[in-house]
Amino acid sequence: MLQFFKYQGTGNDFIMVDDRERTFPVSQKYIEHLCHRRFGIGADGLILLQNADDYDFRMVYFNADGNEGSMCGNGGRCTVRFAQDLRVFNDRTTFLAVDGPHEATANLEEVSLKMMDVEAVATDGNALFLNTGSPHYVTFVGDVKATDVVGIGRAIRYGDTYGPKGGTNVNFVEIIDAQTLRVRTYERGVEDETYSCGTGVTACALAACIRLGMPSPVRVLTEGGTLGVSFETDGITFTNIHLIGPAVKVFEGKYGGK
Repeated sequence: MLQFFKYQGTGNDFIMVDDRERTFPVSQKYIEHLCHRRFGIGADGLILLQNADDYDFRMVYFNADGNEGSMCGNGGRCTVRFAQDLRVFNDRTTFLAVDGPHEATANLEEVSLKMMDVEAVATDGNALFLNTGSPHYVTFVGDVKATDVVGIGRAIRYGDTYGPKGGTNVNFVEIIDAQTLRVRTYERGVEDETYSCGTGVTACALAACIRLGMPSPVRVLTEGGTLGVSFETDGITFTNIHLIGPAVKVFEGKYGGK
């Protein structure tokens, strides 16, 4: 029987497993099954919380397709909340993820996760491409609610430019006001639109600063709720980037299916 916990951050949901004893049977097929919304528990991804020397914990993230993924911002925030609920730390923590060390703070309302610094930003036609722990294609649209996120996103993710490189996440951004964006994201690994994407929201906020001069902090509206992104920049490099928003335990249980 698998003891699991379900957490969500603005609708981005994850199966959380306390794997500090390193007993979880890692298997692409098994993880894909657990994440399946009809035959398993159902989630956008699965996260193992493990011990790590010199850090409070290690976050190991798997996409819904069962493959180990790149950094997940909302997953990181949910892992911080999970670790806090397990009494691994009180209100401040440092942990390891696939893209290196992270710092975070957590209170009752929200989790603030420090993201990696961002330097390289590429232009792709009218879009921008940058890596915020995961690769993100960011394009600005007039009406994000009317955008075919899955159709266009899948074409870009598997297209000639990004497909041979392992694909990319695809974000569609509408400007709401001087410091507010509305974002919808097609996530690789999930291969569908998700309610929210933390690294994608971060990428969109930085892209809005580059393209429009939008200052920090940026408020981002997603299908699953509202996130904030704060940062510092010298016009070339982005540092002290924080992804801020709620992370909530939904339920816990035991699973014995195959």
